[in-house]
Amino acid sequence: MEIFSTIVRFFQHGGVFMFPIAVILGFGLAVAIERWLYLGKIASKNRSVWRDVMPMLNSGDFNGVAAAASKSDTAIGDMLSYGLNRVRMSRSREDIERAMEEGLMEAIPSVEKRTHYLATFANVATLLGLLGTIAGLIHAFGAVGDASAAEKAALLSSSISEALNCTAFGLMVAIPMMLVHSLLQSRATEIVDSLEAASVKFLNAVTDRAAPAARPEMAPRPAAPAASSVRA
Repeated sequence: MEIFSTIVRFFQHGGVFMFPIAVILGFGLAVAIERWLYLGKIASKNRSVWRDVMPMLNSGDFNGVAAAASKSDTAIGDMLSYGLNRVRMSRSREDIERAMEEGLMEAIPSVEKRTHYLATFANVATLLGLLGTIAGLIHAFGAVGDASAAEKAALLSSSISEALNCTAFGLMVAIPMMLVHSLLQSRATEIVDSLEAASVKFLNAVTDRAAPAARPEMAPRPAAPAASSVRA
């Protein structure tokens, strides 16, 4: 209970700018929790789909890969569907690669969206904390102007201490938010890297299967006729 009372007093002494910082904290927590759950879910689903289709790719069962990808609502399923649709029309590696890059470009925004808000929230929280402290100092120096000489020192130190609460609260919000932003950005990068690796493996599997058909067996060269001996 004592801790709760201390937090309440700390918040009350910070001034009016403590409230917008608290609002930013709420938005930041909502974005961080939503992104953490979403990225964890999409990473798990992508791994599950890839475990299912990898044996089919190795065995050349592209119909099975197409069926598994069409049933999946994951980014890797969409990307494989783009590649398989292109395989039906062309076995050129460049054409398939461009089709899969299109699928990858559609998947990346959903992986990275809203994460950058955390960096913005952290910067805004820091600036609001500084603004609150400056406003508090202006109010403090204005208040001690009419005080007696004996009261000025005590009143000024007390007012400055209260004004610095806003900066402290802004930093307490901004620092964890920046760390969470870096963590979420790292997870998003890992997901994008795994999609790119899956794309390369799919391309290798397709081109390896197409290579024997594209290279006709060389017919054996006919043997040179034996030279007939001519008697002089």
